This record gives sequence, structure tokens and C-alpha cells, in this order.
Amino acid sequence: MKQPTGFQVWLRLFWIFLKVNLLTTAGPTSVGLLYKETVNIILTEAEFVEAVGFSNLVPGSEALKLAMFIGFASGGSAGMLAALLGAIIPPTVIMLTVASILVRYQGQDWMKQFIKGMTPAVGVLMALVAWQLFRASNPKSIKWRAALIASLSFIALYLSIPPQYVLISAGILGVILFR
Repeated sequence: MKQPTGFQVWLRLFWIFLKVNLLTTAGPTSVGLLYKETVNIILTEAEFVEAVGFSNLVPGSEALKLAMFIGFASGGSAGMLAALLGAIIPPTVIMLTVASILVRYQGQDWMKQFIKGMTPAVGVLMALVAWQLFRASNPKSIKWRAALIASLSFIALYLSIPPQYVLISAGILGVILFR
């Protein structure tokens, strides 16, 4: 089988991130679709979990950090730029459109109710993606350890401990528990 050229890899990365960012407009909700689009196609599952973990550890937009990490891992610097461009175009266009609508209808009751109605759905989407990642990355033999780390992380986040400290602590606990 013929290996794809650099241009084909870059085009594929651009298309993946363009599609993911057109279909899902928030970083955390895009992880599930990005998983389906990249795992066993351009990344292994372990590389994808590493990318998600890394993107949560450093500050900034998850979608852009994932695009840069995955793009660079599979296509070098040019792959990173192609993935980043695919990730930037949809939210930029959507944000400009939404901002113009919000400015036009700000302060109206139906707009406030619309936003209140969306809030629970966003929470459910984030929980579903977390569950899918938890199930996919943990064989049965280590589920109790992963469940312990997930529970302690939830408690820490509920107590308003900054996410980056929770992630670093979870990583350290993982080193101890998964030896």
C-alpha cells in the first residue's frame, strides 16, 4: 500500500479538524468525535489519551491544543498548522455570527431562557465524553484504580481545586497505583 504524501496527510488533518469543529462547537464535546476520527486511523488510543491529558494540563483552548498536538504528531510542523487552521475557521465564523445575533437580541427574555436551557445539555455532553474515555482507556483489571482516581478528582474539582492541580495529582496517583 502506498504511503500518503505530506500534502495528503496535511489535507486529511485539515479536513478532520474542520469537520470536528463544524459538528461540535466546544472543546470538551469535540473529544468524542475526534476520538472516532483519529484513533486507529492516524493515532493509537494511547497517543490520543496522552493528547487529551496534555491538552487539559496546559492552559488554553482544548480544541486548539488537541489540533496542535495531533497535527504535529502525525504531520510535523506543517501538519500542526493544517490541523490548527481546520480547528480555527469554524469557531471563528460561528463566533462572529453568534456575537452579531447576541448583540441584536441581548436583554430579551427568550434569549436568557434559551441559554438557561442549553446549560444542562452541555453538562450531559461533557459527562458522556468523560465516560467514553474512561471506558475506552481502562481494562477491567484496573477499573477500580481508575474509578478511585476519577472519584477523588471529582471531589477535588467540586471543592474548587484548580483543574491543573487535580490533573497533576491524578498523574502522580496513577504512577503510584498503576505500577
